[in-house]
Amino acid sequence: MTKRFPVLASGEVFGPDQPIALKLLGSERSFGALEGVAMELEDSLYPLLREVSIGIDPYEVFQDAEWALLIGAKPRGPGMERADLLDINGQIFAEQGKALNAVASPNVKVMVVGNPCNTYALICMKNAPKIPPKNFHALTRLDENRAKCQLALKAGVFYHKVSNVTIWGNHSTTQVPDFLNAKIHGIPVTEVIRDRKWLEEEFTQVVQTRGGVLIKKWGRSSAASTAVSIVDAIRSLVTPTPEGDWFSTGVYTNGNPYGIAEGIVFSMPCRSKGDGDYELVKDSEDELLAEKKCVAHLTGEGIAVCDLPGDTMLPGEM
Repeated sequence: MTKRFPVLASGEVFGPDQPIALKLLGSERSFGALEGVAMELEDSLYPLLREVSIGIDPYEVFQDAEWALLIGAKPRGPGMERADLLDINGQIFAEQGKALNAVASPNVKVMVVGNPCNTYALICMKNAPKIPPKNFHALTRLDENRAKCQLALKAGVFYHKVSNVTIWGNHSTTQVPDFLNAKIHGIPVTEVIRDRKWLEEEFTQVVQTRGGVLIKKWGRSSAASTAVSIVDAIRSLVTPTPEGDWFSTGVYTNGNPYGIAEGIVFSMPCRSKGDGDYELVKDSEDELLAEKKCVAHLTGEGIAVCDLPGDTMLPGEM
């Protein structure tokens, strides 16, 4: 993830006139590595980087923070049960939520990356009652990027020609990548890619399982593409969404127009005016509800983010 810090410091995310201060939170074990990262950033003379500080106390590091990227989560070790891991990591995100609630900017935007990110975003949010619930995001932009890549490759076009891609649900193998509402060159994907069987079966499966396949082939998680997707996710919130398009992010479901169960964190289509805030896409509600049949198995209480199925991704399985 450290390779994304230069992008943040260079002005590519928050704009060429926006100075930033980077506050890096680590543990006693990672403190030396953080010192090295801070030295590299300082020596690079980024003109917008006003400060780099490091620490292991979230109540110090989160002081007055306006954006918080919560990346760290302990991976599952040999013999460790899923419930044990969720409890350990859940406590980390609960403590970070309390710290943000106590010392961060009242309107801080929080992007949770550690997996299962939907669950941890909910835990963090519930421990930060002073911060608006809609300010918490679970990173599903990597899934959107993967879906765009597969559609572009199949259609033989450049990636930026693919738009209106939605990821519904969890960052896990239960997600639903929406091809029905996606477009290529502004034309519905189903009119460009006529292979409906590929769209319904192979495309969906490839996006759902991409992280696990990458780990098996490379022996490590997709840190580079995850880092890119973090930048993309933030940029989508701080720059106006192109007219007619939207982006995917995991947000609190209360008040959503799609009939998705409330009280959970669920990836849905959003738009931003460029102020860091967002609104759920509503003007295309009828079209988007065409996916409801596909999404139905994800919206019941039995599939809520706190009741994870056996194949849900765990930390390190991005």
